[in-house]
Amino acid sequence: MTDYLTQDEAAALLRVSERSLERWRVEGQGPLFRRFGRRIVYGRSDLQAWAEARVFQSTAAADRAETR
Repeated sequence: MTDYLTQDEAAALLRVSERSLERWRVEGQGPLFRRFGRRIVYGRSDLQAWAEARVFQSTAAADRAETR
């Protein structure tokens, strides 16, 4: 069974604000999430995969990734 985290737990794990997670959900650019009724949860493995996909060697490469 997947380990699910609440929005505040996910934000703490990624060291970002809950507001950032909310904005990313709206924009479709954050980690995968699940909705159970009105509750939003994140799979721990989805958070780790999303973070691993955001590894860059330069700020220019990171900036290019943001504009896609």
